Amino acid sequence: MTVEHAASPRRLGEDSPQFKQSLLPQSRETGHVVPDRPRNGAPVAGTGSAPLAKSWAHFIAGGLGGMASATVTAPLDVLKTRLQSTYYQQHLVSARSLRGLPPIESMSLFRSSLLHIRETGEILVQVPKLEGWRALFKGLGPNLIGVVPARAINFYAYGNGKRIIAEWGNGGKEAAWVHLCAAASAGIVTGTATNPIWLVKTRLQLDKNTHADGRGRQYKNAVDCTMQTLRKEGIVGLYRGLTASYLGVTESTLQWMLYEQMKLGLARREERLANSGRTPGTWDQTVQWTGKIAAAGTAKFVAALLTYPHEVVRTRLRQAPLENGHLKYTGLAQCFRLIFKEEGMAALYGGLVPHMLRVVPSAAIMFGTYEGVLKLLGTSSNM
Repeated sequence: MTVEHAASPRRLGEDSPQFKQSLLPQSRETGHVVPDRPRNGAPVAGTGSAPLAKSWAHFIAGGLGGMASATVTAPLDVLKTRLQSTYYQQHLVSARSLRGLPPIESMSLFRSSLLHIRETGEILVQVPKLEGWRALFKGLGPNLIGVVPARAINFYAYGNGKRIIAEWGNGGKEAAWVHLCAAASAGIVTGTATNPIWLVKTRLQLDKNTHADGRGRQYKNAVDCTMQTLRKEGIVGLYRGLTASYLGVTESTLQWMLYEQMKLGLARREERLANSGRTPGTWDQTVQWTGKIAAAGTAKFVAALLTYPHEVVRTRLRQAPLENGHLKYTGLAQCFRLIFKEEGMAALYGGLVPHMLRVVPSAAIMFGTYEGVLKLLGTSSNM
C-alpha cells in the first residue's frame, strides 16, 4: 500500500450508514452527535448524555446578565416599589386633594396616565433631595445577592425543563406549549427559592429615614431586616407574597414564550437569507446584532403590561401593613378585592410607569449580556 493511498480515506457510499452518520452535526456544548434540525420546530438537546455538560456557563451568563440589569435600573426599581406601597398611595391622594384634583379613579385614562407620569417624575426628584442619592439604591445589596442564584436557577431549570418536556411530550421538538410548561416550572422553582430575598429587598426599599409617627429607620441592613422578620413573624414571614409570586409566574412564562418565538422567527429569517445567497445588507446586519436584544425587551414589555397588577399585590403582601393592630392584607384574593374596593382599579397599576421604564431595558440588558457571555464561553442558548 502506497503512502498516498493510506493517507486518503476510502470514499463511502452515500447510502452507507457510516456516511449518513457523518452528516449529523455535533453539539456545540459537548461534541456529541445530535439529530438534525427538525422542519417544524427548533432542535433540542440530543438524547445522549450531553445536555447538562456546560450548565456552569449558563449560571455565569445568567448571573452577570442579572447583575448588570439590576444595577443599572436600581433607582427605577426603588421608585416602582414605593409607588406600589400603601404609604405613597396615601401620600399621593393627600397631595391631589391639596391641589384640588378629583380622585384618580374618576379621571379619564389619558388624564390619569399623564398625572401618573408627572407624579413619578416628582418623586424621582424628591427622593435624592430628601434622603440622598444612596436612597435610590436601597435594597440593591439583597437584590444583587438574589439575582445570581435566581437567574442561575431560572435559566438552568428552564433550559433543562424545555429539553425534558420536548423529548417526552413532543418528539424532541420545541413548541410554544413546551416553552410555556418549562417557563412555568422554572418560575415556581425560582420563586420558592428566592422569595425571602425579595421580601427583605422590598422592606428595605420601603424603610424611610423618618416615618409618619416620628420613628427613624426600622432596619439597619439586610441581615437586621431578616432577623427582625424571623423574630416577629417566624419563618412564614419570609414567605409573605409567595402566592403573588406564583401568580407572577404568568409574566415570566409569557415572556419566555414570546422571546423563544421571536428567536425562532429570527433564526428562520437568517436561514432564508443564507439560502438566498445574497450579501447581507445594513439592515440585515442590524437585525443580526440587535434582534435578540429587541426581542427580549419587546417580550418583557408585553408580558409586564398584561400581568402588572400582581406586582402591586405582591408588594402590599410583603409590606404587611397593620390596621387596628392586625394585618390589613391576609391573602392574595382578599388583597386584590380590598385594593380595588378602597382605591379603585388605578391603584392596581400604581408604579406602572417606572416599572415599564425599568423592566424593558432591564430585560434587554440581561438577555443581551446572557447571550453575549454564552458566546464568549463558546456555547449558545439554543438547545
